Amino acid sequence: MRSDAGAERSAAAAVEGAIMGLFDPDKYRTIEKENRKIERLVIVAGDEAALQRGIERGRIVGEAVNFTRDLANEPGAYMTPTNMAERAREIAGEFGLSIDVLDEDRMKQEGMGSLLSVSRGSEEPAELIVLKYNPPNAVQNDQLLAFVGKGVTFDSGGISLKPGENMELMKYDMTGGATVLGVMRAIAQLKPAIPLLGIAPCTENLPSGKATKPGDVVRAMTGKTIEIINTDAEGRLILADAIAYAKKLGAKRIVDLATLTGAVSIALGDVNAAVLGTDQKLIDAVIASGKQVGEKFWQLPLDTEYTRQIKSDIADIKNVGGRKAGTITAAASLKEFADNVAWAHLDIAGTAWADEAKPYRAKGPTGIAVRTLIDMVERESQNQ
Repeated sequence: MRSDAGAERSAAAAVEGAIMGLFDPDKYRTIEKENRKIERLVIVAGDEAALQRGIERGRIVGEAVNFTRDLANEPGAYMTPTNMAERAREIAGEFGLSIDVLDEDRMKQEGMGSLLSVSRGSEEPAELIVLKYNPPNAVQNDQLLAFVGKGVTFDSGGISLKPGENMELMKYDMTGGATVLGVMRAIAQLKPAIPLLGIAPCTENLPSGKATKPGDVVRAMTGKTIEIINTDAEGRLILADAIAYAKKLGAKRIVDLATLTGAVSIALGDVNAAVLGTDQKLIDAVIASGKQVGEKFWQLPLDTEYTRQIKSDIADIKNVGGRKAGTITAAASLKEFADNVAWAHLDIAGTAWADEAKPYRAKGPTGIAVRTLIDMVERESQNQ
């Protein structure tokens, strides 16, 4: 570690915190609107070069977090799958990322019946966003890392309609996808030495005459069949095909993140996000980076016994496993598609949205996991 590392980290933390503190969810308010700005931020450090490096890193990370929060805060009418794809293209063009966006025709060609079953009820077409960071001086690495984020831009529950109370908050059900975009935006500027893949399957989940019904059976990209018990368990359906596609693109390690279950809020409240998976090294890396940046992740078990709860009588698996261990059985569903790779799953449903303001953070979207995943990539790059 460099002797000036402490000064650099301190400067980065100060700038990062100042930028994150500016965020406010009142974007569309026209009266009694508080315009937050910082006219001057004074940081004193002995090493000017370290200071400048820290300031630049803090700016990049802070802006990435607020970018993610802004996406999550947008009303569903303004942040459709098409809008998400447009924002991804803007990021790619501005910061030099490779991008590919699969439309529904290409998803059909890939056999993504699980993802497409969710979009059937909406007039808005689904989009599968693929961003790739290729470092200019890449180190030899045959363990391509991919971040996969759930991008349900509005979730009514589909035919299994949610209660009306608080349904307006379901605009933030694309926070996993927004986080992937925010992380890729930052990584492209920080330029670590390892490549990175970012995938965001984006769709709406709405009821209509075309919508998937409880009892339907869909076929995922891998050929595995899924019985739909509850159409409001849609996140695992779109992530199943996105994880399979990440594997097709060469990912050997996958971290997915999603506002996946209400059960995680019952288990862990709004303090810890849940982490589960099949690779302890990858899980430990998430937890360690979370501790470094001040974000908490708590590991839940994923014993094989939980998979029995998602066994279907008519298909290979079903998309819900009953009331018991809801967060774990949701992860067990994803595990079915993450075979042969190192995999970790982050359920951020309880921590992605703050119901009340803190002195250091506005209410609304929190940007959870953006800083953790950035730190995780940088740590690995430094250890190559």
